Order: sequence, then structure tokens, then C-alpha cells
Amino acid sequence: MEHRIMLLKAAAFAATMAAAPLLAHAADAVVALAGNAFITSAAPNAAEVITSNGLGNWTSASTVTSTYFRVAASPNCSRSCPASVTVSLNARLAGSNNSTVRVSVNGVPFDVKLSGNVNKNYAVGTLIVPAGYVKVDLQGVSKDGGYFGDVSSIGVSTNATLNYANDPANYYWSRRGPSVHLGFTVPAQTEYFYNEVTVPQGQDKIGSYFMANGFNGGYFGMQVKSASERWMLFSVWDADNGARTTLVGKGGGVVDNGFGGEGTGGQSYLSFPWVAGNTYRFITRAHADGAGGTDYSAWFFAPETGVWKYIATWKRPATTNSYLTGVYSFLENFIDTNGYMERSADYGNQWARTAASNWTEITSARFTGDATAANAQRMDYAGGLRNSRFYLRNGGFFSNYVTINQNFTRPATGTAPSVDLNALPLQ
Repeated sequence: MEHRIMLLKAAAFAATMAAAPLLAHAADAVVALAGNAFITSAAPNAAEVITSNGLGNWTSASTVTSTYFRVAASPNCSRSCPASVTVSLNARLAGSNNSTVRVSVNGVPFDVKLSGNVNKNYAVGTLIVPAGYVKVDLQGVSKDGGYFGDVSSIGVSTNATLNYANDPANYYWSRRGPSVHLGFTVPAQTEYFYNEVTVPQGQDKIGSYFMANGFNGGYFGMQVKSASERWMLFSVWDADNGARTTLVGKGGGVVDNGFGGEGTGGQSYLSFPWVAGNTYRFITRAHADGAGGTDYSAWFFAPETGVWKYIATWKRPATTNSYLTGVYSFLENFIDTNGYMERSADYGNQWARTAASNWTEITSARFTGDATAANAQRMDYAGGLRNSRFYLRNGGFFSNYVTINQNFTRPATGTAPSVDLNALPLQ
């Protein structure tokens, strides 16, 4: 009944909004589109963009721009505790004299008339929302010129605590979304690390990196590069003293080059059409080269082919520890415009083998997040146990997050990997 009353009130308010361009007072919180909005639906070659000023080039009525903010539950209430929020729109009209835009808050529509080429706060409406993320969609209804308007922010007034990206210097990272990790403690002198990764169907969004085997100095996993290309990627950073990592060898079809940006080093990848729902097996190895450096190698096993595939071996000079340390997995999105999409993966059956050929099952992991998560710029992250395996999840602005910086333990399988390490290919 409460939900029906809310909809009726919203419909009545929307009708009044369609009649006149009501102006709103300044809101308690200003949710900038630059750090919190995405073009979530658009025709091919659409002109709309999100810039440091917000939504621009808004010409198409088919384009939907979605902005997100999170309403926290009261300390004395469950996570589903509802809150009253009053929403406004900071916008200006450019390229038209008048326009009508539809502002939908959690699916409840309000029509707002825009006029004038200076920024104004336009009243949208007040409604009750459950604790968690609130989605505000913008879509054009009508205009008498070329553009529906430019929108810089969504205003929100409420007694509840709000979370949203409010650090302009890091809007790029907040739009990418929080990265989450699983940290594994492995025995001293670990030479090989083994892991299995399964991406559930529908969770393999473009821009995802499902990293399986990371270590101090590099990482190895699978990416979704585009709608038509997927990679198995293995990268090793240059040495701490700046000495360059060099390629020792690589498998057939593997591309190698250097990389920059977030550090520098050697990159190797195989374009491989891995499939969501299948389980892929990953092995990395660290081996002293006898000259003060370490050779790092990577292989993966695909059920489609039934064989182990060699990616590459990279030589990292001037290393002080020629074993695998700081072992971890992570999940990230590397395309900021796709930061509103959800992705997740299951990580299971982790094992480490020492230089003395002893296998140890790794059943505990520490769940952590990056600065975007730690600083509450985004709170759509989760990790822990799922179906007896570890899992990681991020993006999509889901509401039930899992607190970072805690440990999880999975059930042991008790069965070491059935792989002949000495028979792994080197070409």
C-alpha cells in the first residue's frame, strides 16, 4: 500500500511539474554528473557525453543518462529502512528556447520544463526510497531547438546520510568503480601458484579484468577487451630500481610489448575467446635465473581445448626474492564509461607449491578494496564466500555491499591440482 501511495503522489507531482518550470532552492547535497553519471542507453553514434561539466550534447530523445547516489540506513533501522528524498536538477538550456525532460527517480517519472541559458535549480519531486542506491534517469521529451539542455548536477535533500563521488580529482576512478581483491598467504619459497576462475554467465561485461594470479611484480588473468575480443593477459613490472623487464620466451600467437601508465613493464597477451560459465585454471611460476634476477612464467588451461597453454616468461632483474610473494586476485573495470555495469567472478581451489615440491592448499583470503571503496566514493562492492568458493563483485550500483578488510575461509578440497608441472609447454 505504501508503495502505491508513493506512486500516486509522484504522479500528481509530475503533473504539476509539466505545467510550469518550478525552481528549487539549493539542495543539501550536490551530486555532480561528472563523477556519478553514465550514458546507459543510446543509439549508435549518439552525441551525448559526460564531461567535467556534466551532461552535454544532449540531442537525442532515445538517450538515457543515469546518475546514482546512495542513501544510508539509519543506525536504528535495517538496510531496507526507507528515507524521504527531495530531488532537484541543476541545468541550463542551450540550443533551444524551451524543452521538457523526464526525470525518473527509481523508476518514478517527473516531467520538468527547462528555459533560459543560465544554470538553475529545477524542482523535481519528493518521494520515499529504500536505503541503498537511488537511480535518477534523464531522458528528453520535447524541444524546440537542437538540444534538450546541459545538466551539471542532481540536488538531493534528505535527513539520511548520502554517499556519492565527491572528489573531482578522482572522478575518473569513481566512474570506473571500486576494485576489489583477495589476498592469499602462501608458504615461504613458493615457486608455483595455482588458481581457478569462473565468471558467471552475464557477468562478463566489456572492460572487466578477472585477475587470477597476482604477485609482487606482476599479474595474470583474463579480460573482456571489446564485444569481439577477449585476452589472457600476463604482465610483469620493471624492477624497483628501474631496470627493464625483458622477454625470455612466449607461446604461439602471444603478443608482447611494453606498457606504461600505472607503472612500466612487459606485457604479453593471447587473444582467446574464453566463455562465461566455464572454469579456467591458471598457473604462475617464479624461478631464480642464477644472475640476480627472476623469471616469471604463466600458463592457463581452457576446458574448450583440454590443454595447458603457455603465455610467456619475463625476466625481472635485480629482484631480492626469487619466489612468489604478495599473492592475490582482483576484479576491476578498466573502462570508465562502463562503470555502471555489474561484474563478478568465483575464485576457487587455490594451491601453492614450494621449491621443495610440496603442495599446500590455500583456504583463507583477505577481502580488500581500493581507494574508491575505502573512501566511500562507490559502495557497490562485495566479496567473500559463494558456493564454497571465494568471489568478488563490483559495479552495477547494487545496495548490499560487503565490508572490506575482513578474512574469509573456504572449505578445503584436499585434492592437489592434477598437473605435471615439468610437462608444461614453453612454446
